[in-house]
Amino acid sequence: MNSKHSRNSLLLIVLSFLLLFPAACSGFGFLNPLNPQTDSSRTVTDQAGRQVTIEGSVERIVSGYYISTSVCIAIGAADNLVGIEARADSRPIYALAKPELLELPSVGSVRDFNTEACLDLDPDLVILPYRLREAADIITEMGVPVILVNPESYPEIVEMILLIGRVTGKTDFAERLVAWIEDSRNEIDRLAAGIPEKPLVYMCGVNSWLFTAPKDMYQAAMIKMAGGRNATDDIEGSGWTEISYEHLLVIDPEVMIIPSEAGYGRDDIFSDPMLTQLSAVKTGRIYQMPSTHEAWDSPVPASMLGVKWLLSVLYENIYSNEDLKQATEDYYTEFFEILMAR
Repeated sequence: MNSKHSRNSLLLIVLSFLLLFPAACSGFGFLNPLNPQTDSSRTVTDQAGRQVTIEGSVERIVSGYYISTSVCIAIGAADNLVGIEARADSRPIYALAKPELLELPSVGSVRDFNTEACLDLDPDLVILPYRLREAADIITEMGVPVILVNPESYPEIVEMILLIGRVTGKTDFAERLVAWIEDSRNEIDRLAAGIPEKPLVYMCGVNSWLFTAPKDMYQAAMIKMAGGRNATDDIEGSGWTEISYEHLLVIDPEVMIIPSEAGYGRDDIFSDPMLTQLSAVKTGRIYQMPSTHEAWDSPVPASMLGVKWLLSVLYENIYSNEDLKQATEDYYTEFFEILMAR
């Protein structure tokens, strides 16, 4: 038998083996074309610096944080959610984009997270905010992988999206969302470049205008991206901080911003007798962020729309309300499949 004939005979034997025994192929490292092994073990570093190993595919996800839930919707992983954070009915984006999320079991909030309820949902993956580190350790000990996210800056938002994309198998969609964020940031930087006099902007807290965003909060970064000066950059910290009336009067902001989820409005500030001498009150430059979609003043991906909104109220001649409407429509149509009313 010549060598060519021998090779052909050997090839026929191998092909026959593959066709007759497809199940055995996996034992020898082959991929069965009818059941490709696309999922493998992967280890990631979460935003708490923890090494997290995920085995196989992720079919059941619990998100205990509205920010990670929003990301899951935007990158196409929402159908895998089996449990989400409390107060889902207070988030308009869920009803607009994925109303079925409103029917999912709640696993509680950052202040009152229900570890048992989370484990009862038999998740393949749990996504929690950094502040729930202790709950993450408990769930991990029970054999369920947990990633902690901490999106408190622009780079950390991008990092969070790519992290969630990788662990959910939605890398391509996550990269597309990050590209939109970076394009938006570049556009904002270009529009805000060269502004000679930047107004002093005060970000009010959700519960009271005497709470504000110190220099390390993401809301302070949003003000700076939009071409303003954060009025409380002299305050250290990364969480809502209470100040006195006297302190607010000394700061004397030119612009005051009310969060979209605040329990008060512009009229409440205007009617406060302690604030009648504030520059922002005298000129009427008090604005409340839109609340029809998401809390744009929080570190969700759509916060770039929040920065554009800030740009439009600080410099209407640079970025108009019509520009904002178009950007909003484009974003929610592309990533949430919501057709916006014009």
